[in-house]
Amino acid sequence: MERSVSARLAFRTAANTKVAMAIAVARNSGYSSFKESLSVKAGGEEVALTEIGDHHGGRFHYMEFSEPSDVTVEYAATVAGRGEPEDTGLADRIRYVRPSRYAESDRLLPTAYAEFDSVSGTGLLHAVRNWVHGELRYLSGSSRGTDGAVETLLSRRGVCRDFAHLAIALLRSKDIPARLAAVYAPGLNPMDFHAVAEAYVDGAWHVIDPTGLAPRESMLRITAGRDSSDTAFLSTVGGSLVLNQLKVTAVVNGDLPVEDAGRLVQLG
Repeated sequence: MERSVSARLAFRTAANTKVAMAIAVARNSGYSSFKESLSVKAGGEEVALTEIGDHHGGRFHYMEFSEPSDVTVEYAATVAGRGEPEDTGLADRIRYVRPSRYAESDRLLPTAYAEFDSVSGTGLLHAVRNWVHGELRYLSGSSRGTDGAVETLLSRRGVCRDFAHLAIALLRSKDIPARLAAVYAPGLNPMDFHAVAEAYVDGAWHVIDPTGLAPRESMLRITAGRDSSDTAFLSTVGGSLVLNQLKVTAVVNGDLPVEDAGRLVQLG
C-alpha cells in the first residue's frame, strides 16, 4: 500500500518563542519506500530545524524565534509498504497501564468493571471500542483542550482525541496497556490529524478507533504516548504563538481498505 500525506501550517510567534512540532511520519524500518520533505520559512527565509527522536519512531522538529515571526510549514511524505511491528519492552507496558493526565483510568475503574467485568483479552478491545462508539457523539469543536476521559464520559460527546482518551482509560482500568497514537488517516472526513487508541494484547499493539471515521489499515503513525499531552502536533516550550492555518491531506494510491471494526489491526 502506498500512502501520500501532507500538512501545511501557518502561525505567528511572539518574540523569544521556542516551538516543538510533531507532524512527520514516524520512522519504521519496515517501509519499502519512504520519501519526505519539510520546509519551514519565516519572512521568506528557511528556518534552522533540529530533529529530535521521540518514542515509537516519532520525531520532534524544534525551532527558535528571537523576534516575532510569521511562519509557514510545508510537509509531505509518500510511504510504501507496511511498517514492522514494534518490539515492546516491560517499561512501556508499565507506563501505559498507569493513569495519565487525560486518561484517568483510576477514576473510571468502577465504570470499567460495571460495563466489562467478565470481558478480557481481544474481546475487551472490541467491547470497549463498540461501547465508546455507541455512547459518544462525534461533534467538532465540542470539547476543550483541558477535557479528559471523565469529562468526555459526562458530556457524552467529543472529537477523536476524546473518543481515544475514554477508550484508553477504560482499557487501563482493566489492566490492559493502552496509549494514544496521532496518525494521518486516509479516508477521514473532515480531513485533519487524527487520534486513535492502541492496546497491548497477546504480545502486540492493536489499534482501535472508536470514532469509526477512517479505515485503520491505511493509517500512518506520527507519534504515540500516554495521551494527547505527549502527541500534540504543535507546542511551545517557551513564548507563545497563534495558529492561523492548518491543512492536512492523506490519500491512498488505489482503493481505500474496507474497514471492519471486528478485525485486529496494527498501525503500519
